[in-house]
Amino acid sequence: MVKKRLIGLITVKDGLAVQSFSYNNYLPIGRPECLVENLDRWGADEILIQVIDRTEKKLGPDFELLKKIGKLRISTPIIYCGGIRNYIDAIEVIKQGSDRIIVDYLIRNNQKEVSKIAKYIGSQAIIGALPVFIKKKNLFLFNYDSGLNQKIDKDYVKSISDQNLVSEILLINKEKEGFKKSFNLDLINFFPKMDSSIIAFGGISEISQIKSILNINRVSAVAVGNFLNYKEHSIQVIKEFLDIKNIRKPKYSSKS
Repeated sequence: MVKKRLIGLITVKDGLAVQSFSYNNYLPIGRPECLVENLDRWGADEILIQVIDRTEKKLGPDFELLKKIGKLRISTPIIYCGGIRNYIDAIEVIKQGSDRIIVDYLIRNNQKEVSKIAKYIGSQAIIGALPVFIKKKNLFLFNYDSGLNQKIDKDYVKSISDQNLVSEILLINKEKEGFKKSFNLDLINFFPKMDSSIIAFGGISEISQIKSILNINRVSAVAVGNFLNYKEHSIQVIKEFLDIKNIRKPKYSSKS
């Protein structure tokens, strides 16, 4: 049985880790590499780094940040998101130490390129990001680069899974991102049964909430942002209270 995971997520903008609120307002936190070290030491199963301004600025991936993280020699797998334009970018991100990548812009606008990336690094190393929200019982996809919302249906999501482009879907509750205990479980019900499992993110902060989400069969992981940084042993505490048989056990470090 595949173990369910607790992922620490770091949002980066203008070179700094930030607390984001619905990807509209931001509060600076500090250097992202410092947060990476903390999440590694505290026992996150994976660390997801989303650099949210690279595509908009047409800068490509943040290789300098990846190099800084590489020098930390951490043991936790890294997932990178931000500015990946093509298979060349994707390969270089992996070479720079990322274990997996997330595609957002490409999954919406150039699925042929995602297919090409999958040929080089394997679809198991690719996660597709879908920032969505519900309005009047309809599901909408938020487009970061244009700022526009696109109405989508289950067939849109299922087509991504059926093409074996990605191994997992990062389901982002866009409107609730950054707010406490506000993830909308109804979002998961919009998603059809598919090969790609779901990583839930956005408005997730409480242990009881994390437990209820992870108990859903289609959910393989929960990603939590800045809420994990408030207390040093938050990850261990969360895992100890989760009565889920296939959750990974908490990790303790002599450094903590």
